Amino acid sequence: MEPDLFTAAAEDRQEKDPSSSPLAVRMRPRVLDEVVGQQHLLKPGSPLRRLVEGSGGPAGASSVILWGPPGTGKTTLAYVVSKATNKRFVELSAITAGVKEVRAVIESARRATGGFGKETVLFLDEIHRFSKAQQDSLLPAVENRWVTLIAATTENPYFSIISPLLSRSLLLTLEPLTDDDLRSLLRRALTEERGLGGAVTLPEDAEAHLLRIAGGDARRALTALEAAAGAAIATHEAEITLGTVEATVDRAAVKYDRDGDQHYDVASALIKSIRGSDVDAALHYLARMIEAGEDPRFIARRLMISASEDIGLADPTALPTAVAAAQAVAMIGFPEAALTLSHATIALALAPKSNAATLAISAAREDVRKGLAGPVPAHLRDGHYQGAAKLGHAQGYVYPHDVQGGIAAQQYAPDAVRDRQYYTPTRYGAEARYADVVERVRERLGRSGESAEPS
Repeated sequence: MEPDLFTAAAEDRQEKDPSSSPLAVRMRPRVLDEVVGQQHLLKPGSPLRRLVEGSGGPAGASSVILWGPPGTGKTTLAYVVSKATNKRFVELSAITAGVKEVRAVIESARRATGGFGKETVLFLDEIHRFSKAQQDSLLPAVENRWVTLIAATTENPYFSIISPLLSRSLLLTLEPLTDDDLRSLLRRALTEERGLGGAVTLPEDAEAHLLRIAGGDARRALTALEAAAGAAIATHEAEITLGTVEATVDRAAVKYDRDGDQHYDVASALIKSIRGSDVDAALHYLARMIEAGEDPRFIARRLMISASEDIGLADPTALPTAVAAAQAVAMIGFPEAALTLSHATIALALAPKSNAATLAISAAREDVRKGLAGPVPAHLRDGHYQGAAKLGHAQGYVYPHDVQGGIAAQQYAPDAVRDRQYYTPTRYGAEARYADVVERVRERLGRSGESAEPS
């Protein structure tokens, strides 16, 4: 039996008994006008709209790769295409399908095109889970337009999808849904018959908490709403209170807007508390971000930046600690990731502080912007090709490992910045050792020039 996105049996059951399907499935848009968010992808003439409207001609619809976070509408858009287009629509999931299944779909599509003039749209979910060989098997079909591919991924396609497939498709980036998008979706689910049919109401404070919990994910928002509505109906309540939402999702309401001032204010306060070595304040702000449903990867990224920006060589273990935390967070996710983030936050807050690395690169970049660059000294240029010696490249270079002490007194910087000193180490923590080292090295190199400060 040919695979299908949503089987006829399931659709028939849903029509007869809507409550048999999750609220998120029941509220899935049936036409483009019901889609919330992603309007930048649905403008007239856009690839997705042309797919839905069945635009043909010499410039037919292109294969597309949908890239975005979970719950932003990748599967929904594919579903709308499947309901609206008169083309054959086939679904495969990279979790369960392999090269054999892909080839079977392609062969069937070729027969349908050649025998009946019927074009095929192939929706491939989780394409990043396909190996290189599996993705290679799609190339002929996409190249010759035997199928129009709609592929969905939550991973960066530049790392997870092979270049030939990317070059044959249009990459469309989906954005996290805004609170207004989700608010519209929640209110529609509350009132429409295929949703909750007006069985309960949702006051503003409970709605705001659902929006915080959702974090831009429509599926999460509708799942939480369904759980809260079920609890209210079970106790014969006409209203979903904030307490009911908190009880059903086991999370207290925290004033925090992922897209507004609170998002940036709390993130800023976390970093400034780490910079100020106030470990308790840092943990407080970390807890607020965790309880508000912040993306743990965002927190981990901020910690990695802090490790270099505010600690640097005063504690050389700070950055490895933050990087290890980010890797662990990506592997384990919440709730356990909270422990890892706490570990890293405490380590960074209590570490000695230095912004010398930050000031050093700022000053160096400022000089480059001013045009202080100049040619690379001839003895430092690449000499690994025929004719390099005739140009004087690499001639006279002194190999530091052949010199006692490992420091060769020769010019390294271009003439324009020969005497500029960008790195000014502090005497805090482990950086005190680097301060002694850099002083000795500069003396050996004959570089006692002026310090460069970023403007």
